[in-house]
Amino acid sequence: MKLGLVMEFDAAHRLPGYQGKCANMHGHTYKVEIIVKGDVGADGFVMDFYKLKQILGKALQDLDHRCLNELISNPTAETIAEWIWQKLSQLLGECPVTLVSLKLWEGKNKWVMID
Repeated sequence: MKLGLVMEFDAAHRLPGYQGKCANMHGHTYKVEIIVKGDVGADGFVMDFYKLKQILGKALQDLDHRCLNELISNPTAETIAEWIWQKLSQLLGECPVTLVSLKLWEGKNKWVMID
């Protein structure tokens, strides 16, 4: 069975070497949607939503209200999504679920997805 969760964070970045407005420092409200899958346990849960929310929050805490260039050399939506995926994979390591997909929105109408 699959579970999904959505959280948001705010951050600034600039794209080094980019020809256009995004070469300048600017900010976004990012939205992250994750989907995990696993078996329903004896307790009736695949995973407690509260625990999943804590894990996703921990994965995003280093990004929230930060300049992403301090963490990621070229913080495109793609590289930010990969960074979050790697962090989440580590944090979910001992949980009884598998990370299936991650969708990252950069603002309202633009997104990238790992699945």
